[in-house]
Amino acid sequence: MKRLSIVSLALCCATLWAQESLSVYTTLEEPLAKALFTQFQQETGINVNFVRLSGGEAVARMEAEQANPQASIWVGGVGLDHITAKSKNLTTPYRSRYANNIRSEFRDPQNYWIGLYVGPLTFVTNLDRAKTLGLTPPKSWTDLLKPEYKGHIRMANPNISGTAYNVITTIRTLNKGDENAAFDYLKKLDANVDQYARSGSAPGKSVATGEIPIAIGYAHDQVKLKAEGANVEIHAPTEGTGYELASMSLIKGGKDQVNARKLYDWILSSPNAQKLFTDWYLVLVANGAAKHPQALSLEQIKTISQDMAWDGDSVNKNRLLDRWNKDIDSKR
Repeated sequence: MKRLSIVSLALCCATLWAQESLSVYTTLEEPLAKALFTQFQQETGINVNFVRLSGGEAVARMEAEQANPQASIWVGGVGLDHITAKSKNLTTPYRSRYANNIRSEFRDPQNYWIGLYVGPLTFVTNLDRAKTLGLTPPKSWTDLLKPEYKGHIRMANPNISGTAYNVITTIRTLNKGDENAAFDYLKKLDANVDQYARSGSAPGKSVATGEIPIAIGYAHDQVKLKAEGANVEIHAPTEGTGYELASMSLIKGGKDQVNARKLYDWILSSPNAQKLFTDWYLVLVANGAAKHPQALSLEQIKTISQDMAWDGDSVNKNRLLDRWNKDIDSKR
């Protein structure tokens, strides 16, 4: 009888431990993700196992695992990728009791995804490298095509990075939906790009170290580099720029929806979580959220009118990426 009780206790403890674990995919920068999920573990006792993936990688992983999902929630990543995941039936709706903290334009009307923060596409230039090379920091999309920038610009690969896909949709919107004109621009830009990185933040980091003088990315990543001491200058393109709405979704069929919802609610409601985001110069979209004084918000620059539902639709996205691969990537 005593042995049975010990076995029962052990089984009970094992069950409780299993209930207090959560597998997460995240597209946040890894140090921020680690700090965020560690804080959640400390406050709730729920152990978080996370894998950091770019937006495109996250969607591809979820699609490959659709029959047997290995994570229950996806935190961060360009909202267009979350819309793509929704259109591929990879995520599931959830109406958090904290959803009203987020304005309606920053969340999915069917509750498949919810926005966390916004960030505009900007250019960052290493002033030391630029001076050595005799370059002036670019201030417009048109500037990026100047012949003196040949081999001196870096951006991410749109097949992998939501940041880079946002560049494509921005150029398309600036050309009033004319995809031929958009790809004519992208082919000219390609002549000045030295390489396409695997994540949206990587090109900016290469600028900070002086490996490359100019990069295209999101403002918050670039502001962080400047705040950490990099001698860089940041410009929002004068014609107008696109922006990300970094979001969060529950993964359809995820094994632990209960704890996934707890994390979802905590991120939307916890002052500690919001402070971590703010400390990383991210501009939160929650009502009343604080803003870091060095962060660059959408109100400070000229933005374009993005049709996120169109841009994120998997059919439109696949067509644009197929053309980018055919017209640009295959010819490098």
